[in-house]
Amino acid sequence: MKNSQLTAILKRLSAMVEAEDSEVQVRRFEREGQERCIVTFDSSNEMFELTETGSQQVYQFDDIDLVALEIFELLQD
Repeated sequence: MKNSQLTAILKRLSAMVEAEDSEVQVRRFEREGQERCIVTFDSSNEMFELTETGSQQVYQFDDIDLVALEIFELLQD
């Protein structure tokens, strides 16, 4: 059975939340070598910010599950 892509996304997002430093955490998500989005996590306000690479649209999330689902959808296109 193939590993869940959603689980892998959640692990990466959780690592951002659990980071001990106070810096803003940044992760890039790609599919087949093409960047689909950039996600930042600011621990001072506990908010994720997702920027779609193609359209440069920016979305903010305060729920790890919602940002994970958005990333998952972007990686499926």
